[in-house]
Amino acid sequence: MGTVAFHTLGCKVNHYETEAIWQLFKEAGYERKDYESKADVYVINTCTVTNTGDKKSRQVIRRAIRHNPDGVICVTGCYAQTSPAEIMAIPGVDIVVGTQDRHKLLGYIEEYRRERQPINGVGNIMKARVFEELDVPAFTDRTRASLKIQEGCNNFCTFCIIPWARGLLRSRDPEEVINQAQQLVDAGYKEIVLTGIHTGGYGEDLKDYNFAKLLKELDERVAGLKRIRISSIEASQITDEVIEVLDQSDKIVRHLHIPLQSGSNTVLKRMRRKYTMEFFAERLTKLKKALPGLAVTSDVIVGFPGETEEEFMETYNFVKDHQFSELHVFPYSKRTGTPAARMEDQVDENVKNERVHRLIALSDQLAKEYASAYEGDVLEIIPEESFKEQDGKHNLYVGYTDNYMKVVFEGTEDMIGRLVKVKITKAGYPYNEGQFVRISDDVQTDQVRMTS
Repeated sequence: MGTVAFHTLGCKVNHYETEAIWQLFKEAGYERKDYESKADVYVINTCTVTNTGDKKSRQVIRRAIRHNPDGVICVTGCYAQTSPAEIMAIPGVDIVVGTQDRHKLLGYIEEYRRERQPINGVGNIMKARVFEELDVPAFTDRTRASLKIQEGCNNFCTFCIIPWARGLLRSRDPEEVINQAQQLVDAGYKEIVLTGIHTGGYGEDLKDYNFAKLLKELDERVAGLKRIRISSIEASQITDEVIEVLDQSDKIVRHLHIPLQSGSNTVLKRMRRKYTMEFFAERLTKLKKALPGLAVTSDVIVGFPGETEEEFMETYNFVKDHQFSELHVFPYSKRTGTPAARMEDQVDENVKNERVHRLIALSDQLAKEYASAYEGDVLEIIPEESFKEQDGKHNLYVGYTDNYMKVVFEGTEDMIGRLVKVKITKAGYPYNEGQFVRISDDVQTDQVRMTS
């Protein structure tokens, strides 16, 4: 059938979907090539979360056209969904598909080869009501499997373009989620990361079913699964029922990523977020009681329009008081088409950067403090890859503990993807040093991995 090359910009969901699109090409007999080489078809999966995302996407599209001017250039993803005309206007782009109907891509390629006319396959995403089933039985990365469980978001935060790129919330059928999870475990994966655009919102569109029930069923019904990780969950979605499931499960890891965005009620109101700081604090307290040692990581936007020094300090102190274990800090950047981009009182870039640095310094300090509590402990990690040599040490491997600490230790290649007990010898950040104790997964599941 020919060769295909992929380039993915943006979030984990996009990476998941690129793997799903590759499955379609693979089944049609295509061979996968590196993006920098010459291929018959190029698929660019774009991002539009910031204006820079759009710009990067355009650069990557032009690069594919240069690699092979005769190749079929297909553009998909969020930027394709929100601005198809802008992409169609780039000379050399042949097919544009948004964030739905990816399964039509191969048909469009055949049609393009016959007719030689550019195809715009982007529909109205706001009308999409059903989760698009795209199977990913295995990943190019062999240690952690993502499992997309929902699509879209109903929140319409004032800084965010994503509902316009992804549509409204729709959940994957629970049985499909369970089946896909079992398939991944059977392929040798020990850890599954539940992912989506608004992951914790799963089930809001389903009758008598919710995220807590899904977690419980994954825990009880998927044979051989060792770890369940939730890629991200909003404070407003952490119900008492979810906390109860986390409390009772021995598979759901002691790590949650809960986006804060701001620790000031006045800023949260301008962002149109669905919670107050008091509510967020109360959820954290309840969670940490249910899961002692829980690592909470978060996203924070600094310099949102109108943010005063006082409001910034509210965020800073909230993060410090509640001891988040790591932050992703972003300076606010205007996203054309969102209400926040039109707000008065845009914060000066220098002020933004200075605040970003202060918050990152706090995050580094908190991460070190969190890790130091585990020095001398034996934790379970899944080695992911070899780690570049330092201080003359060889055979170093790196992986994550269940509570999301990055650990480097001396090991062997056959440990990759397995559950391994490692003693934390030196706590630190961005990584901790450890000493191999023993392999802790059972032989049976490992034979499945070897044969798959």
